Amino acid sequence: MSNDIPAERPHRQDWRHRWNRTQRQGVPLQFEAATADPVRPYPTRYVPDHLLVSTLAGPLERVLGALSDAASEFGWRVERPRPDQKPPLPEKLDLPRVYRVDIQPAERSRTAEPVPEVDAWLLLRRTRQRTGTSLEGVGLDHVIEVDDIDLNPFGRTNPFGRTNPFGRTNPFGRTNVPGLGGYAEPGSGGRQVATYFGPAPVRGPDPVDGGRRPVVAFFDTGCGPHAWLPADVVDREPQCPSGHIGFFDPATDPEVHGDLEGPYDGFIDDAAGHGTFIAGVIRQTCPDADLIAVRVSDGAGIVWESEMLEAVRRLVEQIVLHATGGEGRAVDVLNFSLGYYHETPEDGYFDQTLNVYLAAARRHGCAVVCSAGNDATDRPAFPAALWQWPGADFTVDDPDDAAPHVAVGAANPSHRSVALFSNIGSWVHLYAPGVSVLSCTPAYQGGVQPGTRDDRLGLRRESLDPDDLRGGFALWSGTSFAAPYVAGLLARSLVAGLADGGLAGDIAARSGVLTGTLAEQQDTLTATLRA
Repeated sequence: MSNDIPAERPHRQDWRHRWNRTQRQGVPLQFEAATADPVRPYPTRYVPDHLLVSTLAGPLERVLGALSDAASEFGWRVERPRPDQKPPLPEKLDLPRVYRVDIQPAERSRTAEPVPEVDAWLLLRRTRQRTGTSLEGVGLDHVIEVDDIDLNPFGRTNPFGRTNPFGRTNPFGRTNVPGLGGYAEPGSGGRQVATYFGPAPVRGPDPVDGGRRPVVAFFDTGCGPHAWLPADVVDREPQCPSGHIGFFDPATDPEVHGDLEGPYDGFIDDAAGHGTFIAGVIRQTCPDADLIAVRVSDGAGIVWESEMLEAVRRLVEQIVLHATGGEGRAVDVLNFSLGYYHETPEDGYFDQTLNVYLAAARRHGCAVVCSAGNDATDRPAFPAALWQWPGADFTVDDPDDAAPHVAVGAANPSHRSVALFSNIGSWVHLYAPGVSVLSCTPAYQGGVQPGTRDDRLGLRRESLDPDDLRGGFALWSGTSFAAPYVAGLLARSLVAGLADGGLAGDIAARSGVLTGTLAEQQDTLTATLRA
């Protein structure tokens, strides 16, 4: 059995798969109020049957020995990762590798005591206690969620609850839902069909010799077909020498097949169309950008941290190779509209591998833009909080004179207030439009029917079909859509300099333009939000 991080998690489209997807992925971290842990853990979700071991942790044999000794106390064993079969990376690619260490019940006699259920958190905590160290570089495989983190207002009943959207009091009657839940209602920010009359975004002339267009890569659910997003604008199957970057199986693509998860009920999956929507936001804010859609999430909006780490590493390899030798691939902005909360975000108690990857990209002129999350909290979310913000409990590599790392919250359409659902805090750089955003959607036709139909004079006449998205446009809300707005603005600041070749080979100058643009946008976007 391979313990290397897979390029594609298998998705069997049978009844077992669909039933499993109705269950919340991973398990919640269980902890006692009074423990011997030097750092108190806080809630998160993780995959319980393996740990992630980064080469940042030191010699693999030493780490495996410590984990094996602790596992034996529970009647478990850890499986050794297979030898790395991939070709060695060039020395200039000093990027850590991550391996999955599976945990299995050890073989025991029939008379032995029952073995407790395998739990990666218990093993990690016990190993820390035995070694007296934080075991930096060894961590849980967290469940990352696309636009749906705990208190996120867009739950499973979104967007078409039974009385919605055609009740007489909706959306502005006295009984309209107040608070966070209001954003889930069509008419108040929840996903709903829309009509767009304006022109499509227009790209400028092709760059001159030696120039290029800015490139924005986003890690999400992929990108579906749309007139605004042709193949010469969006790379939907990015490659590197190791293979595909992200998932690639067309049969499991949530941007093409809108109902892959849960029962056969006709409802469009919660996160289906999320990546296409993000691509549309970037396309509107920077029509000249080339896009790279890295599919790491399924239609339920679920990402395993191990899968995202592998995809990020493969793309960052291409960024570094291009910047240092002309090979690989140029990327100017990375967009992450997803996140999770770490159980112990203190120095030494959470893995730095993702930060190493992102810092490497930033050193080579690529900005990192992250959504802050939709939980109405100031608890730091990752990867958004992976920078040196005031009051942080941790220290990360935040290189000087590099392209910026940006955490983006959501503002209401008036841009006079922050959206109630948006995460806030000193780790959030700015707040961009993120409520009732208009963008592209795949041409889904869900199972919900119009409320009324009355054909006359040979015409099909009916009321609004709430999940007929064949018009190609929708409104949606979330910090997920504020982040690509900022990513597009950053990319737009590079258009002229990249087109004439002036910025194409100058990392320092490119980083300077991105940093200056961020400062301008912080001033512009936050000026009207102060209470």
